[in-house]
Amino acid sequence: MTKSRHQQLGLSDEKALEMYETMLLARKLDERLWLLNRAGKIHFVISCQGQEGVQVATAMALDKDKDYILPYYRDLGMVLQFGMTVKEVMLHSFAKATDPNSGGRQMPSHFGQRKNRIVTGSSPVTTQVPHAVGFALAAKMQQKDFVTLTSFGEGSSNQGDFHEGLNFAGVHQLPVVFLCENNQYAISVPTEKQLACEKVSDRAVGYGMKGVTIDGNDPLTVYEVMKEAVDRARLGGGPSLIETVSYRFTPHSSDDNDAFYRDKEEIEQAREKDSLVVYRTYLKDIHLLTDEKEKEINSRVAEMIDEATTYAEEAKDPDPHTLLHHVYGTPHGGDKT
Repeated sequence: MTKSRHQQLGLSDEKALEMYETMLLARKLDERLWLLNRAGKIHFVISCQGQEGVQVATAMALDKDKDYILPYYRDLGMVLQFGMTVKEVMLHSFAKATDPNSGGRQMPSHFGQRKNRIVTGSSPVTTQVPHAVGFALAAKMQQKDFVTLTSFGEGSSNQGDFHEGLNFAGVHQLPVVFLCENNQYAISVPTEKQLACEKVSDRAVGYGMKGVTIDGNDPLTVYEVMKEAVDRARLGGGPSLIETVSYRFTPHSSDDNDAFYRDKEEIEQAREKDSLVVYRTYLKDIHLLTDEKEKEINSRVAEMIDEATTYAEEAKDPDPHTLLHHVYGTPHGGDKT
């Protein structure tokens, strides 16, 4: 019997369905966050819509029991697949005291969770790249078996941190994978006004590493290429630069008006290649995602999001007396204001 494509890549039927469910969960959770923002209940959203296939497939190519990810602010699907729960994302978005990322101190989508090896990001873009290189250097120096993966948009590939990070990783052949999630817009600037070269991956050769550009709307292709890059890094083959090309369906953030720089027809055309639709069609065609199974997944996702919304909205806000904790040092280690 001929194996299905996901089976040829080493993914079980259960894992193939898990990939779809996490992609759907990321999409529906993102849509709920936008509704909460427009209702004035959360103050900021930066969306993953259009990039879920890249994010979830990438996370599945890693070993989440020992590898580290340094995601960028749009990587909701990646952190969900790596172990962050819907409730934890909601607590973060509502800036509640029990927000695992920062205790309500940091903007939404600034992910960081020690127990799941999600390394804290910061607001300046691309700073996660040299941090990922540092983690990979530690792995090599201490002879520890883990790979680091960091992600960023194509706009970030024009920052100094990107070039310095890749150069250092290439020179020292470190176990790190660089993922450029090219969604074709750096806020309002299209790709053709950002790059003098054709592809971000063209830059890899200058830093002595493998570089490839792939279709970010095909989760199985992303998984295949990412698994090769991760395995190569783990076996001492050095870093890789992987560029995935997809599309950002939403404005840059909830504070952006994308009507100023692109038209609705462009967005609708891009939706025809939506990774969620592409992958759902694949699963339907091979009869792995039946109507009954799809209904079950949709119901479970909706229930999780509804429960998490209520839970986070009713959770306690941070104690104002802790405002200066972890900001200014005190003789008592920051325990007193």
